[in-house]
Amino acid sequence: MIRLVASDIDGTIIGENNKITTQNLKAIHDMRHSNIDFTICTGKPYCMVKNFCEDLQASYGIFGNGNQIIDLKTGKEIYRKTLLLEDVKFCNSLAKKENLHVHLYTENEVITPKLMYMDLRNFVLKDSIYHSDLNFKIVANMEEYIEKYEPTVFKLVISSPSSLIDLETKLDKEKDLSIYRIKKSNQYKDKIINKEYEYLDITPSKTNKSEALATLSKYLELASSEVMAIGDNLNDIDMLRNFGVGVAVANAYEDVKKVATYTTTNDVENSGFAEAVYKYIAF
Repeated sequence: MIRLVASDIDGTIIGENNKITTQNLKAIHDMRHSNIDFTICTGKPYCMVKNFCEDLQASYGIFGNGNQIIDLKTGKEIYRKTLLLEDVKFCNSLAKKENLHVHLYTENEVITPKLMYMDLRNFVLKDSIYHSDLNFKIVANMEEYIEKYEPTVFKLVISSPSSLIDLETKLDKEKDLSIYRIKKSNQYKDKIINKEYEYLDITPSKTNKSEALATLSKYLELASSEVMAIGDNLNDIDMLRNFGVGVAVANAYEDVKKVATYTTTNDVENSGFAEAVYKYIAF
């Protein structure tokens, strides 16, 4: 019996059109009225999707790929984990040497020298369906800013129009961090800003959606078999693999589909999320 459904947002319940289908909304409504906890599980910071979570009346939220967990019914923070300042400085310095773009996420800000990749995407989405409270701070010199203000950083993102595999390997050797390398190219091109690029999503060690969902499950005294996880991107893989039912929507990366219990027939634009909910939950 499924008692909690954890879902990614972009590419899973919201498509490139920045809309959520009527069927997906109905599935969330039906879960709520059947006392099944709906949990947002996203790489985005809480402040960016707080209002969206309220609109959906989600029960819980896992944010920043797992570095913060919020009880959305009460506003209580269940868990948080931030990057060490020395790791932020190291990653920024390494990226600077390679002439790569870096932006940081604090509790309520994106700090960046220029809006270019994922930070530009989030800026464009700020006033869309998310109507977010996320602020954007443009700084002339990232190194000086970090040194002077010592920001509390939830995650750091390094972006490039070319491959970052060598940098990922170097960071893996030098630092104990959680790193996801995501390609936004070919069929996965970022249509929001019309760009192809690759980025490293960097968070504290052992920070991921799966670990955070395990923490939330323990908090709620749920067995992993009582949890369904739904996603589309590479940072969803462990979450889908480690819980009772793992669902990949039809538009998911192929590596995500390989670990899924079930891959939907419908993509995000055609309510793949709702398809999964109604397949595994009898209302």
